[in-house]
Amino acid sequence: MNDSFMNQGPAVMDPNFIKKHLDEVLANTRIDQELYYNYNVKRGLRNSDGSGVLVGLTQVGSVVGYGMFEQELQPVPGKLMYRGIEIRDLVKGFQAEKRFGFEETCFLLLFGHLPTKAELDEFCNVLDSVRPLPIGFKESAILHMPSPNVMNKLARCVLANYSFDDNPDDVSVGNVLRQSLELIARLPTYAVYGCQAKAHYYGGKSLHMRVPKKGLSTAEHILCLLRPYSDYTQLEAELLDLCLVIHAEHGGGNNSTFTTHVVSSTFTDTYSAIAAAILSLKGPRHGGANIQVSDMMNNIKENISNWEDKAAIKDYLAKMLNKEVYDKKGLIYGLGHAVYKISDPRAEVLYEKAKQLVAEHPEYEKEFHLYENVAEIGRDLFMEKTKSSRRMCINVDFYSGLVYKMLDIPSDLFTPLFAIGRMPGWCAHRLEELNSNSKIIRPAYKCVVHPKQYIPMDER
Repeated sequence: MNDSFMNQGPAVMDPNFIKKHLDEVLANTRIDQELYYNYNVKRGLRNSDGSGVLVGLTQVGSVVGYGMFEQELQPVPGKLMYRGIEIRDLVKGFQAEKRFGFEETCFLLLFGHLPTKAELDEFCNVLDSVRPLPIGFKESAILHMPSPNVMNKLARCVLANYSFDDNPDDVSVGNVLRQSLELIARLPTYAVYGCQAKAHYYGGKSLHMRVPKKGLSTAEHILCLLRPYSDYTQLEAELLDLCLVIHAEHGGGNNSTFTTHVVSSTFTDTYSAIAAAILSLKGPRHGGANIQVSDMMNNIKENISNWEDKAAIKDYLAKMLNKEVYDKKGLIYGLGHAVYKISDPRAEVLYEKAKQLVAEHPEYEKEFHLYENVAEIGRDLFMEKTKSSRRMCINVDFYSGLVYKMLDIPSDLFTPLFAIGRMPGWCAHRLEELNSNSKIIRPAYKCVVHPKQYIPMDER
């Protein structure tokens, strides 16, 4: 290739071209809202009563936030089940035995049953054996092309696996299971290394990339790579492990898992399907929501001098709901959920564990209480504003950002940690899609443009 061409640097588009045609694009990409009602379009694949449109079946996970009573939807306390086991029972089980739970959860989601001690030990050994990155992967896939966003780096690392796989396109269950186990094992390393590469190339910090140790749980592995001296307490590792467990699965209808089903239904390779799921999760309406909560709370802390002053908190949150402050969108992030109406079980188990960490790190006690007050007051304000008799639930994103902060995890890793946790769920759903004689997912879109005649060039 011509060297002079290679040395020209990135091409720059004339901004006047965009400016010239922007109004045309805006006019031709806006659909009259009334048409959605006229054609009974299930926007967001949701029914008019707020329930999701049933488009598939799964054995992997179940999300329960409401039930049907007398032909009307009625909210119920939230339940999240992995292969039929309620998340609270799963967490209570491994915590009572003082074990890490993420590897057990991965086994459950992939194989459909809880492992015996021997099966779990064998499974952990398998993950440990495939955790090291292929020779040259770190240099070519991570350091050679650093990214300003770790989620994009994560997706590119997953796609790069295709080049290091001797059998990438085989969609047989055995081969996809092998690929799934390798991705579950290696994604934490991709995330931490990607974050460290960003800090070095974009933040001017020293580059430290530790070699993974053998025999660690996934949570310990992450903290070992991330901490300057690989120091962490047992409670810190347990809390990070819990974060991974509660994010591991959330039914087939959430955006990233549905993306996995959609892309997998084409019978494309595993790396393409999982990269698509990661990039879906990146969006602020999905996995990026914990970043929004963290940003919102930073804004609140900057504008309220006394974090214990509930009157000041209420006044500022009221202004937030009235679109007067912060991002002026009228939202309090971390409150409410598309399915859970009364309670989010993930938020409840995370909250209880977080309180234990606060006891170990009292320097976060004041900030933790601020979060509690914002949640309590914010829910009351929503009730007043909507004149509703039901309080919105606190969702998992509300406390997860604070938990990561207490674990000294950089914000660049907040959403990648979500992806690490969700990987076994995505893989289980992909295996199910490939093995259930499914059809390619192809819903309908109605074109609402009237027929037009082609106009010859000299008549335009």
